[in-house]
Amino acid sequence: MGQDPLSSIIQLFGQLYVFIVVLRFLLQIAKADYYNPICQAVVKITAVPLAPLQRVMPRPANIDLSPLLLAFLINVALWAIILLLKGQSMGANLSPVMVLSGIGVLNTILDIYFYAVIGAVIISWVAPGSYHPGPQLIVQLTEPLFALARRVIPSLGGLDLSPILIFFVIQIARSQLGSLTHFLL
Repeated sequence: MGQDPLSSIIQLFGQLYVFIVVLRFLLQIAKADYYNPICQAVVKITAVPLAPLQRVMPRPANIDLSPLLLAFLINVALWAIILLLKGQSMGANLSPVMVLSGIGVLNTILDIYFYAVIGAVIISWVAPGSYHPGPQLIVQLTEPLFALARRVIPSLGGLDLSPILIFFVIQIARSQLGSLTHFLL
């Protein structure tokens, strides 16, 4: 987005909040333990801005999509602020900003899963069955993804290759999103 310090600071804090909002959505999808202290913190941090969106957003299959909408709107706001700081108009850049904001949300989802899978693999080596809230949450977040990957590649004599498939799919998705981003910029 921008190179000046103010733009970088705005982008950093905005993307951090987008990360937390998207994490809330993914924890809900994974049916993570709501009473985990980390889940509770994520819910408290995101509750206020999500409340009005939750009232108006439909819930297909009882899935709350409002965190994704909030993440998208935050990305749009970040682009608008950056463009304003650069002295450019939002009106002329509206379509690319909308697409780039959607790509930003998808990239955040991919980033969360990428690092969560790395964390789950390390946890499985170092502290399997840990009772700490952090490792429990990572395992709860990644287990549905691992189960889906195990349908494609079953474990080979105790060797689980599902993380490799997940990394492969994430890298393909990232490259496609990167190509689209470069096309728009």
